[in-house]
Amino acid sequence: METTDNLNIVRFKPLITPQKLREKYPETEQAAEVVARSRRIIQAILNNQDRRKVVIAGPCSLHDKAASVEYAAKIRDLQSKVSDKVLIVMRTYFEKPRTTLGWKGMIYDPYLDGSYDIEEGFIRARDILLAVSKIGLPCATEFLDPIVPQYLADMISWASVGARTAESQIHRQMASGLSMPVGFKNSTDGNLTASIDAVKAAASSHSFMGISEAGEVVIAETRGNKFGHLVLRGGADCPNYTEEYVAFAEVLLKKAKIQTGIVIDCSHANSEKDFHQQRNVLLDVAEQLKKGTNIISGVMLESFLVEGCQKPAKAENLIYGKSLTDGCIGWKETEELINIFADAVKG
Repeated sequence: METTDNLNIVRFKPLITPQKLREKYPETEQAAEVVARSRRIIQAILNNQDRRKVVIAGPCSLHDKAASVEYAAKIRDLQSKVSDKVLIVMRTYFEKPRTTLGWKGMIYDPYLDGSYDIEEGFIRARDILLAVSKIGLPCATEFLDPIVPQYLADMISWASVGARTAESQIHRQMASGLSMPVGFKNSTDGNLTASIDAVKAAASSHSFMGISEAGEVVIAETRGNKFGHLVLRGGADCPNYTEEYVAFAEVLLKKAKIQTGIVIDCSHANSEKDFHQQRNVLLDVAEQLKKGTNIISGVMLESFLVEGCQKPAKAENLIYGKSLTDGCIGWKETEELINIFADAVKG
């Protein structure tokens, strides 16, 4: 019989199951407390039951444990000074959506050489999450592949669904079963409708195919995630973080009977892909908070130890603490901007 299946598959490689990875790198009691407590705080902020705001800050993507842990320690020290105004959640992004080609993140290519040792990628990702949690910081990530949450979701306090996947039924279903608040970014063209629809869809129950912790193919039945929310990240034509855009988004959310607040991404199209302009976005949002808006629940910042970005290369050729993907602001500016944001939050 002529072969008709898997014609473009070179080979299938076995992968560690979520259960075995969690057994190898188990969540500690301290980490579980950090995750559970921070999730409750974020939920309360989104529902305007906690007057604090959330700041999701960190590298565009992680590639180096030492630099990531050093950054986390700095964030932890800053958190202790602004804890009455903001909750800081560290960006721990291990998957990167690519428009065409490029490095897809630590999970897929941890050695930065095209070897695609995904099992090692999961091991490194979970190891970093445990290290950051040990420091006492909650973690945020973007879930791209719907299989990934079974490996890492127990360590994540806030998750996002990106602009390219917010319209995806698969990702809406996935979000409906996630245990943490999930932010849906507006479409790359700036349209808000798809993301608002995604928030509504994720709040409903779903049944879909997935994998269990044991690695079995299963049907997942979900309750629905009541803490989905909109993330404004700008569009192809213009940013959407200013007062008039936020007010427009608030009207749409009310019409859709969505009660959660808005998170504003200071990077991506809102900064016109210039990391220096994240400052302008945050300063504008801070002024909106001072004027008394309640719909803004927080901001996102792309930030690392050293400003700018660099191309993926062998580890020995990389600049320590510098982003591999999108450009980031450096630590000094990060500290300054988070302090400015905290000062704008009403106590």
